[in-house]
Amino acid sequence: MALLLLIILTATELGFTVFGFTAKDTKKEWTLKRVIVTAAQIIIYLLMLVLPGIDAGFRFKGLIVCLFIRLAAAGIFWICNRRDQKIKKKGAMAAGAVLSIILIASSMAPAFLFSDYNGRPLTGEYNVLQAQTILIDRSRIEEFETDGSFREVPVHFFYPEGCEEKLPLIIFSHGAFGYYQSNESTFMELASNGYVVASIEHPYHSLFTKDTNGRLITVDPGFFNDALTIGNSDDEYTEEEIFAYTSVWMKIRLDDMNFAIDTLKEASENGITDVFFEPDRNVIDAVSLIDDSRIGLIGHSMGGATAVTCGRRDDISAVVDLDGTMLGEILGAAGNEDIINTEPYTTPLLNFEKEDHHEGRTEYEREGITYVNSVILGGAEEAFNTYFTGAEHMDFTDLPLFSPVLAGSLGSGDVDHEAMIDTVNGIVVRFFDCYLKGEGTFTVNECY
Repeated sequence: MALLLLIILTATELGFTVFGFTAKDTKKEWTLKRVIVTAAQIIIYLLMLVLPGIDAGFRFKGLIVCLFIRLAAAGIFWICNRRDQKIKKKGAMAAGAVLSIILIASSMAPAFLFSDYNGRPLTGEYNVLQAQTILIDRSRIEEFETDGSFREVPVHFFYPEGCEEKLPLIIFSHGAFGYYQSNESTFMELASNGYVVASIEHPYHSLFTKDTNGRLITVDPGFFNDALTIGNSDDEYTEEEIFAYTSVWMKIRLDDMNFAIDTLKEASENGITDVFFEPDRNVIDAVSLIDDSRIGLIGHSMGGATAVTCGRRDDISAVVDLDGTMLGEILGAAGNEDIINTEPYTTPLLNFEKEDHHEGRTEYEREGITYVNSVILGGAEEAFNTYFTGAEHMDFTDLPLFSPVLAGSLGSGDVDHEAMIDTVNGIVVRFFDCYLKGEGTFTVNECY
């Protein structure tokens, strides 16, 4: 429908221009007609709001702003040209049409990049509330800044409405260039089933976030370039060279996660402190529901690696890794061999993989090549592994539903994205139900 709207708006511009060529309008007449045409375009958009795929949300905000600015500008030009009887030049008309079409198409870019995704149906009994705050770690200086400011960890809560009993806490860590909403359907599903979910952000590793001054913090260009280069290197780097990068990245993330765990545990027992930046009533309510004896961790990609390593803590009861290479379990490298943590993994662990990740890991095992995920899974007391046929890396997030175009460029497979994320979320809930609530036993298929 967005394409239909663009075609109609483009057609009105072309029709207006062709008509102007034949009518030989004066500037006064032409500017008045421009006001009418732009007003008509706004009416067309408003009428098309009844159609699926067209809304007044962020996808079309740019178009709305563009049309109203053009309407105001056309009105101003009409007032200024009320006495101008010169014939409007065809060249100016044509240039104006081209510029108008470019402006309209550019303003509609979000409508083509993003879908009208509004979440997935929830299976739990609770409505879900949300809250957000920023945790200030005064033990760490922000290394991405030079002003001596402290490290800040934004936290976004998803929690059941109207629940008075203490609930298990699930903490989520996003992937490289990710953001806190990357798996919002998972958070909503967990919260509807009686969990407090805290999705933390890793500033300068996340695509964008905000600090306590309200300043927009975008992904660090150095981290962005290094992560992309190494991720697409095809064995151009030795394991020692890769470890020199990944160990730095993982330290930041592990420190963030450990700080969040410790802070939320302390707050659940003794209340909110000044570590929390401007906590509102909802933040206080969310924290008050936390049962700090039942904590689970989950993450996607590099966030999954973060969850796995922090999952070695004695106070963590269950861990989920969504297609993440367990980088935090690599302790060093010698030449082209990783030095991997062989200490048995005692926390129940659920590992999801895309199909070629699974096949590659299996091939490594056949060839006797040491791979960190295989070592950790093989040495775990309770480990479960599953993969999804045809899935790619971003299919374990909501991105294919929110923006199929972006997901396709980052790695999205030929799967039913709604069915897959619903299946993933259902498995995650069952896993945490088993190990955090003591409900039933957990099993998972080898593949889906």
